[in-house]
Amino acid sequence: MKKFLNTPEAFVDEMLDGIYRAHPQVTHTAGDLRCYVTANPVPGKVGIVTGGGSGHLPTFLGYVGDGMIDGCAVGGVFQSPSSDQILEVTKHVDQGAGVLYLYGNYTGDIMNFDMAGELAELEDIATATVVGNDDVASSVVGEEHKRRGVAGIFFLYKAAGAAAAQMLPLTEVARITDKARARTRTMGVALSPCIVPEVGRPGFQIGENEMEIGMGIHGEPGISREPLQPADTVVDKMMERIFAETDYKTGDEVAVLINGLGATPLEELYILYRRVAILMEERGVTIRHRWLGEFATSMEMAGASISVLHLDDELEPLIAAPVSTPFFTHVGG
Repeated sequence: MKKFLNTPEAFVDEMLDGIYRAHPQVTHTAGDLRCYVTANPVPGKVGIVTGGGSGHLPTFLGYVGDGMIDGCAVGGVFQSPSSDQILEVTKHVDQGAGVLYLYGNYTGDIMNFDMAGELAELEDIATATVVGNDDVASSVVGEEHKRRGVAGIFFLYKAAGAAAAQMLPLTEVARITDKARARTRTMGVALSPCIVPEVGRPGFQIGENEMEIGMGIHGEPGISREPLQPADTVVDKMMERIFAETDYKTGDEVAVLINGLGATPLEELYILYRRVAILMEERGVTIRHRWLGEFATSMEMAGASISVLHLDDELEPLIAAPVSTPFFTHVGG
């Protein structure tokens, strides 16, 4: 294992300390570095709280800021945050309009957010929950509730944050966010394993000339392990699953996220996007918004994911709205 760290045990807290020192617009609460919050909460606005394991930067904490989310409970690498940490973040971001819990579909996160919601109720804080489940590889149609939340949660953060910035009530922010969830699909492919610092060795093995279609961001098994193939072929296999679940019509609009998993050069992400754009053009679908880069990583895993949000007249302006966070800025439009 070759990593820039002091001790594996200090990896998460020292990373957080570095972020706080670099970005004064975020801070922590309750004396806990892992209770990561905006330094500038907006009175009267619905608060949005996320959380999850470290190792996926900029997901989850990287999207705390203006126009997106307000706080993040930070777990250890690939570990859930505690319910107490979630509660402390909730109490900090609550500005009298309630709090939306928005996180990925993982058992530990669900359990601890549910418990935090019960504790928040005792504090007279109203909460609502939307659970991201965009990974089409992790369960079949009809059992979408079993699907993992992966990079597509970026679109949910974007929609939720813009809706809350309009000072909409909690019920509306939750409805809009759930609508974005239902219209988002993601497929990923892994080319190499990753290393959790406290473990010190790869969590799984992939052969030098192999790829795994549909692998999860913690190394969960995908749907097929195959010989490495040309980029266009790989995209075709991934998009086939996404197209199979969405009835795109000529004139439809989408937002596309091409996400690197931690060790994939940006040049390769543009090669992947090129093929996605061609496939959309062939169907008469317009890519209204597109982002390429590292948005939800898995430590140093080589690989990528493709997320597509099927836009409509309500969602499009929310996705277009301006954002300013330490890890992501969008000027709007």
